Amino acid sequence: MNNAASKVTVVGSGISGAVCACTLARNGISVTLFDSARGPGGRMSQRRETSEDGNEMLFDHGAPFFTVTNNDVLALVREWESGGLVAEWKVNLGSFDRVSKKFVNIQQDGMNKKYVGVPGMNSICKALCHQPGVESKFGVGVGRFEWLEDKNLWSVSGLDGQSLGQFNGVVASDKNVVSPRFRDVTGRPPPLDLTFAPDLAVKLEEIPVNPCFALMLAFSKPLSPIPVKGFSFQDSEVLSWAHCDSSKPGRSAHSERWVLHSTADYARTVIAQTGLQKPSEATLKKVAEEMFQEFQGTGLSIPLPIFRKAHRWGSAFPAASIAKEERCLWDVKKRLAICGDFCVSPNVEGAILSGLAAASKLTEILSCL
Repeated sequence: MNNAASKVTVVGSGISGAVCACTLARNGISVTLFDSARGPGGRMSQRRETSEDGNEMLFDHGAPFFTVTNNDVLALVREWESGGLVAEWKVNLGSFDRVSKKFVNIQQDGMNKKYVGVPGMNSICKALCHQPGVESKFGVGVGRFEWLEDKNLWSVSGLDGQSLGQFNGVVASDKNVVSPRFRDVTGRPPPLDLTFAPDLAVKLEEIPVNPCFALMLAFSKPLSPIPVKGFSFQDSEVLSWAHCDSSKPGRSAHSERWVLHSTADYARTVIAQTGLQKPSEATLKKVAEEMFQEFQGTGLSIPLPIFRKAHRWGSAFPAASIAKEERCLWDVKKRLAICGDFCVSPNVEGAILSGLAAASKLTEILSCL
């Protein structure tokens, strides 16, 4: 079969799925991408909020930035940079010692290039998901994948049971489509039953994850006592990271906006008390209060914000890598690839490498049909 006649579905529009979809399309393969979210990005999505005075505010509430060490990824990033999708974030980062209440280990700009999407982290995924040859369908959750032995094709249906089409290959870039956690959250079995591939099922059975709460804050004036634009916390049981989102290139300077991330232990404690289901408004308000109190407790003269809201990342941050050498999981007989940062390394670069690997596997096998 020539690639132009091949149809592949990619589930998940995070950076891994988006890179995979775009790469497949560039190789002449017709791609249909499904994501239950309203828009692309996954952990690189951007949150749109409105302040009390009616001003729109945008927050990169997931991955704050990314670095690159691999040449293949660097080539992609340079392409995105030339297209205005990516820019270097030229700021100093550091750590804050909660005990001494001092900043330590301040890294000067230029030591490691820090890249961000422009005007938001989701800009990269948004552009990739709208490349020629990629049909993206957002707000569409996949309910079931079924292998049709007689047709040598995959049949995909939605959560409502309606057919979403038949495909020569499947890419699952969202680990939850095969995870037992899917049942815990939705009450439904995972869409992809891997009984036909027990070796893959074992690897995916229990990927350890680090949950995290993000707190989005906006201030009317700059937080001048803070000498860096991003920093990790030492000896805090509640906070692990903070960055000034409005200091990134291409962002609005109408207010100073910060994003704080909780520690995994703090998030686990909250989830143990409230469950895996979508957190209530009361829970999120309580989390926002506790995280902000910890921020104020730094002694950095943090004023009251003009906006404050928490968000929960339930399983977005993998704590293990399950396919470092292969970079994706692959079943050649059924043309199924599973990719994501949980395969290579728990960061943006790892997710990109995994998406490229999945696209390579499918492009090769489909050219032989």
